[in-house]
Amino acid sequence: MASIADGGIPSPNIWHHPAVYEIENKAVDPDGVIEPAMRAIRDWAGTTVLDLGCGSGFHLPMFAATAARVIGVEPHGDLAAAAQRRTRALGNVEVRVGTAQKVPVADASVDVMHARWAYFFGPGCEPGLAELDRVMRRGGTAFVIDNDASRSTFGRWFAEGYPMIKAPEVERFWIARGWHRTPLEMGWRFERREDLEAVVRIEFKPADAERFLASHTGVEVDYAVNLWSRTY
Repeated sequence: MASIADGGIPSPNIWHHPAVYEIENKAVDPDGVIEPAMRAIRDWAGTTVLDLGCGSGFHLPMFAATAARVIGVEPHGDLAAAAQRRTRALGNVEVRVGTAQKVPVADASVDVMHARWAYFFGPGCEPGLAELDRVMRRGGTAFVIDNDASRSTFGRWFAEGYPMIKAPEVERFWIARGWHRTPLEMGWRFERREDLEAVVRIEFKPADAERFLASHTGVEVDYAVNLWSRTY
């Protein structure tokens, strides 16, 4: 059994289906919308980057290409080990087991924080936000990428599959805390229909997944996200 950092909040998808989640990561944002939008707000070249909830380390090499130092933090021990294997040839990446509520980095040591579909989902993430207040350097920028349930095909699926998460409440939460919303349209694009089907089935309950798949043809899904950012 994998070791889990104290306070780690189980993820319903990558913790249990890392191979399928890898397929999902490869299908996300096929036209490269997210990273340029982040760089337009704050480039990470030459900085110290913290990837919170880094999973198996999919995004770590992208940051490492220009950052001075990259720290991945992941509560699931097996995923952290996978991230270490992925980045072992890179000289500027370190992966640590930890949580957003207790980040294993020093005070005021991070220039850019990145969290993508990890922990920071609005109400309830206040302990992690308090940790960002501690670890971010003055002038540093934090990024949170999450689903926008108010628009797009995936957004409709998300709103129906997770009705307890209400887009207006999430938006009010971030804006009240001084974060800026950049709405983005990216997408899913899979090589095979069976890959799309496998991913939908790890993201939603079985009955919802089958209903969504029956209503949608092809290998692409229009998908809207919010890029939330705050400079400290």
